[in-house]
Formats: sequence, C-alpha cells, structure tokens
Amino acid sequence: MAKKQFKTGEKAPETGKYKVDELVNGKRSQEKTEINLNEGDQFPPSPSESEAAYWVKSS
Repeated sequence: MAKKQFKTGEKAPETGKYKVDELVNGKRSQEKTEINLNEGDQFPPSPSESEAAYWVKSS
C-alpha cells in the first residue's frame, strides 16, 4: 500500500510524528528531522531546505 503524503500547507489529519518524504519540486530531500504535529496543524516547509515538501506519518 502506498504511503499517504501530505503537502506543505495542508492540515495534519491526526496527531503524530511526520517526516519529509520528498520535496515538491521533485528533488530528493536529505531531511531526517521528524516533527510533532497535532491534528489540524499545518505542514511546514522542509526544515533544512525551506522548500515545499511532501510529508509522511512516521509514527
């Protein structure tokens, strides 16, 4: 099953830890940081690249 991605600017569907899967511009991200979001929080840009990113739930 494909992992569900969430784009920078979207709201988190549930509370949990999320990590960058890839950048929206198609480049691979070297980002390893996990962030904690609460349900309804907005996904930020990638912390290290400051670019729009696709996020996935990590736990």
